[in-house]
Amino acid sequence: MPPLAVDGPLLTIRRFRSRPLDADALVACGTWSPPLRDVLARAVRARLNILVSGGTGSGKTTTLGALSSFVGPGERIATIEDTAELRLQQPHVVRLEARPPNVEGRGEITLWRLLRNALRMRPDRIVIGEVRGGEALEMLAAMTTGHDGSLSTVHAGSPAEALRRVETLALMADVALPHAAVREQVADALDLVVHQARLADGRRQVVAVSEVVRVAGGAAARDVYTVRDGRPRWRAPLSDRLAARLEAA
Repeated sequence: MPPLAVDGPLLTIRRFRSRPLDADALVACGTWSPPLRDVLARAVRARLNILVSGGTGSGKTTTLGALSSFVGPGERIATIEDTAELRLQQPHVVRLEARPPNVEGRGEITLWRLLRNALRMRPDRIVIGEVRGGEALEMLAAMTTGHDGSLSTVHAGSPAEALRRVETLALMADVALPHAAVREQVADALDLVVHQARLADGRRQVVAVSEVVRVAGGAAARDVYTVRDGRPRWRAPLSDRLAARLEAA
């Protein structure tokens, strides 16, 4: 409302599909190819911790929902979101939604508090709609303490930038951890970064998949799949452990 909206009242409508796009629908609309879909399905079944990165409107949440569809029906999933958008089809889903403060500045429930509470719900998987603040540190801790196969999204322009952003967000938790310790935790927690972009013609496409490798400075992203000049290019994983987990799946 004015004066915040300079030219008059503004209304934003976010309208969601009654049925979310599944993995095959994303193949049909060109978000990913059948081979890439199969590799990512293996990654989810192998309980790799996956971070989906991309810019605003690139389709991160849609891809996150499609990745979640590869989770088996016997697993218990806890979803944590600022605004509940995910619609998972598994039978054992616990949905949690953050709450903003009221007009008096009271009653706020943050993603961090919901994440801490979700850890007491015995989830097999934790799906965080998007990390935007200090809850990133709690997410990294959960991924390294028995909650393998967790999924989340983050705003970033590349897989390498996604890792740096997670480091920065974790430092916002204000728990006086040294930067080096946070970098080590990122390297231990994350396995894959799936980067998505909105192309000039409006299509959303997964343009890179990177494995998270440990380097002297902490974590780095090494591409195992990229799209260049409209053609996909593959590289074998550098980590024998990652390759073995994908093969086993």
